[in-house]
Amino acid sequence: MEKSYKEAVDEINYKIVELSTLYEIAKSLVSSIDPEVNLSFILEILSRNMGMRRGTLTLLDPDTKQLYIELAHGLTEEEKDRGVYKVGEGITGKVVETGEPIIIPDVGKEPLFLNRTKSRGDISRENISFISVPVKVKGETIGVLSVDRLFKEKSISLEEDVRVLTVVASLIGQAITIAKMVELEKNHLIKEKLSLQRELKSPYRFANIVFQSDKMREILDSSWRVSQSKATVLLRGESGTGKELIARAIHYHSKRCDKPFIGVNCAAIPDNLIESDLFGHEKGAFTGAIQTKRGRFEMADGGTLFFDEIGDIPLSTQIKLLRVLQEKRFERVGGSKSINVDVRIITATNMDLEAAVLKGDFREDLYYRLNVVPVRIPPLRDRKEDIPPLVGHFLQIYNEENGRDIKISNEALDTLLMYDWPGNVRELENCVERMIVMAKNEIIMAEDVPLNIGTDFIVGKDQDGSPNSFLKTLDRTIEEIEKERIIEALKRCGYVQAKAARQLGITARQIGYKIKKYGIEDKQI
Repeated sequence: MEKSYKEAVDEINYKIVELSTLYEIAKSLVSSIDPEVNLSFILEILSRNMGMRRGTLTLLDPDTKQLYIELAHGLTEEEKDRGVYKVGEGITGKVVETGEPIIIPDVGKEPLFLNRTKSRGDISRENISFISVPVKVKGETIGVLSVDRLFKEKSISLEEDVRVLTVVASLIGQAITIAKMVELEKNHLIKEKLSLQRELKSPYRFANIVFQSDKMREILDSSWRVSQSKATVLLRGESGTGKELIARAIHYHSKRCDKPFIGVNCAAIPDNLIESDLFGHEKGAFTGAIQTKRGRFEMADGGTLFFDEIGDIPLSTQIKLLRVLQEKRFERVGGSKSINVDVRIITATNMDLEAAVLKGDFREDLYYRLNVVPVRIPPLRDRKEDIPPLVGHFLQIYNEENGRDIKISNEALDTLLMYDWPGNVRELENCVERMIVMAKNEIIMAEDVPLNIGTDFIVGKDQDGSPNSFLKTLDRTIEEIEKERIIEALKRCGYVQAKAARQLGITARQIGYKIKKYGIEDKQI
């Protein structure tokens, strides 16, 4: 039987609407990776373009084996909550059980139609058709796409609607698959990020900082208390004492631990570039400024900005730094727009800032702004109890790095304990690394200690301020020098071993061992 003109026109119009709808759905799927936004929009398009009302996406929970309405167009939250089905229950459950579409021409005459959501009122009085198609992923039914159609005589059959909905269900299946892949990758990246953060933070946990002395215990206790506040911290101490290590530990124990820790070495940046480095610059602000650049204050927003060698910052920059600390805002170089920042400031210096203030090299107002909580880190020579655990720590690091298993003898360790370490922990670390790299045997002996370490420990002054009396004996062995220094220390201390040990920076046990080792007799002292 030939189609009438009207039927032909209706079919063409349907095809146009169908293509337009599928195009709009496909376009929405590539415009956002948020599955909920995409799928909700798909149901809205089906309603608006094709008159498919109450579009519902019901998904199978793999754990409970029940079907829940994930998304619905035109249903209230209460109606959605009522839409729970077992596999095989009702039309929705049958579609999941069979994996095949189901068409109900008139829901009022279908006993299997449960109308569990109660969104349709008295279905016996409504002329509604119901179409339900499976949503599949890799051939497995994971859910159901369902719509209502007003039941009326028309030239386009419900089978045409099934064909369109099957294509849409296929697109939904792909969208869900991609969303799951994105979610898995996102979770993987989150776990990886947390793992890297833990790895990054681990060396800077107070509990992981290597020490044994009471002095460092006090420093770390006070630093932990400071970390719980918002106060500005000024770390003071000689070069190589670990000021940046303490600064990072304060940051990673604070509420800002998940925000950036940005460091800047004021002594390493030329005076004419430091403002651009700290505050950033606008494009064209000066020759070579080919693009806008964020400064360290912006990079540290929400976190901590660490100024190392703060005493070396130029006076002209000190004024601007003071303003940022007071007002918590600044302008980029060449810019006029104020940028608000929230940063915690930690500074460090080995300089005598008080003397610099008196000389006019450091602003007094900035000094008081920075010196809210001062923390002074003692040099290694004043906490020699920390040397053995530090040596063990560095041995482990550089043995692993160099694929070796080098150990250190007590004699070599005692030689390290006799040295004053002007370069502090950094110098000790370099020394241990050098000994491991150059070691010929599996155990580092006293003679393997670098010559500058073995001899430099005597370069200094005696208690009376005069040069050491045995400097002229540098050509002698380390043992001879060490023996003579112990004898002289014992003489100065009235032969009290404990007092002599304190002057030498070693323990009473160690000096007793040395006296026995070198055969120092009473008549010698």
